[in-house]
Amino acid sequence: MSVKPIHNIIFDLGGVILNINPQLTVDAFRDLGWTNFYEENNHSLNKELFYNLESGNSSPVAFRANVRKMITNHITDEEIDAAWTAMILDIPADRIRYLEELKKSYRLFLLSNTNEIHRLKFHQEFESDFGYSFYDLFERNFYSHKMGMRKPNPQIYIQALAEAGLEPEDTLFIDDMEENIEAAKTTGMKVLHIKPGTLMEKLPGFLKKN
Repeated sequence: MSVKPIHNIIFDLGGVILNINPQLTVDAFRDLGWTNFYEENNHSLNKELFYNLESGNSSPVAFRANVRKMITNHITDEEIDAAWTAMILDIPADRIRYLEELKKSYRLFLLSNTNEIHRLKFHQEFESDFGYSFYDLFERNFYSHKMGMRKPNPQIYIQALAEAGLEPEDTLFIDDMEENIEAAKTTGMKVLHIKPGTLMEKLPGFLKKN
């Protein structure tokens, strides 16, 4: 049976396109007084709080209210948002230029576990740095907080494929998290698991093989 060539590429955001450093958010919340933000081995004591925000089950207003319950100090919305977005770094210009070149040959999409506070932050910074809307970089942006679920829930991949009208057999999914890659495999998509920051190194060679 012949293997279908790749026509569509679905990218993860953080750790693939956008450089991030979650430790900066850990440190920022600790500086605000949330001393037990993380327990040993980096397992969050309050993952549900963040996962609810990413899956759209909690609004930014509710998120901030829940954060205040963890901190005895008086903190403003701006301080909470600054701590929460501290992990967001940059998108290297050469990465964007490469994606712009890929658009000439492939249909490009984004599928990201994110939330409205983070979305506003990286959208504003992207437009400031590159002079156009982040929405224009991809044919369609699929954000977990808008879809009501987050990776690695298999349904989020199925829904994204259906809404974009894509066939999994000629679609490549790229992510830096092994659990997200394994879930994507179940849909029939081709997958590429990369380490953070290695997009330019691995993708050209991978595409030549397909």
